[in-house]
Amino acid sequence: MNPSRAIRERGSDMRTTRLNKAILVGLLALLLGGVTSVYAATSVISGVGTVAHFERFDGPGTMTARSLFIDADEVLPWHQHPGIGAYTIVKTGTLTVEDGCGGEIVYPAGTAFIEPAGRIHRGIAGDVPVETVQTFLVPAGSAFSVTVPKACGEPLVVEECKGDGWQAFTYPRTFSSQGDCVTYVLQGGD
Repeated sequence: MNPSRAIRERGSDMRTTRLNKAILVGLLALLLGGVTSVYAATSVISGVGTVAHFERFDGPGTMTARSLFIDADEVLPWHQHPGIGAYTIVKTGTLTVEDGCGGEIVYPAGTAFIEPAGRIHRGIAGDVPVETVQTFLVPAGSAFSVTVPKACGEPLVVEECKGDGWQAFTYPRTFSSQGDCVTYVLQGGD
């Protein structure tokens, strides 16, 4: 092979490698800058701050605000929110929240709701894209959303434990009796 041609080809390989590295660095910077994508939904972080001491956590907390953009007809994965849950405003579209224990609530644009901490659920977008604005407060170092398999839980109020209700719960654990479930709720978990 001609030596000058070999040098040109090596130079071309080096430029391609540099271009690939530049693209990779750019994508990483974009991700670290607060834009993440899970499935088709896109989460844009608008602010993160530290609460020096939050009594409920007996320590520091991290507060995060984000916008979540969900494609039309998209079904989000089953998940739960640690900490104090998610405070959500539906800006556009219609969002149906399906509870892991059964039941659905439909939230049109302009409504707000709280996704209780620890309760497994998923969001389902209507026939137009959905935008929500959410605020989370979690113990420092914790994720604000955790993907989990479909399950029923956690119990939020004593009334959910009454009758045979306690038998439905499978998250974060099962209960041996109505009293076990009631104690769990009254003590705020295990």
